[in-house]
Amino acid sequence: MNFAKKVVWGFLGAVAMAAFLTACGGSSTAPSGSGSGGTGSGGGTGSGGTSTTTITITSAGVSPKAIAVVQGTQVTFTNNDSQNHDMFSNPHPEHTDCPEINSVGFITPGQTKQTGNLNTVRTCGYHDHNLPTVTSLQGTITITAK
Repeated sequence: MNFAKKVVWGFLGAVAMAAFLTACGGSSTAPSGSGSGGTGSGGGTGSGGTSTTTITITSAGVSPKAIAVVQGTQVTFTNNDSQNHDMFSNPHPEHTDCPEINSVGFITPGQTKQTGNLNTVRTCGYHDHNLPTVTSLQGTITITAK
């Protein structure tokens, strides 16, 4: 259990560093591990998060934790974990802030699912419905104007 905590804290530290570097104009490379077209059509603007349309779920959590996309974009969730996940919009348990995220829902290991079209300019939080307090499985999608 102690090892698992170290892995989670190490991951969170890496995510914080990546967010810091992105905010400060650091590396512009896409996150590794998505394996399939990290920046699809309608990619993000870079404000408020990483410029990608793919969120990868692993045993360490979601990556990247914050992304930015333009209106009309669909975001892809890929489950590279060995466990099932149930990804929904905030708040828990109502899931009413960004209903387009709710189309991801239950996602099995190896499965890829997409949100609906994210048309409203706003910031949407999401989480794993079955693990709503696990911060490594929480993130945000910022939708910006075209």
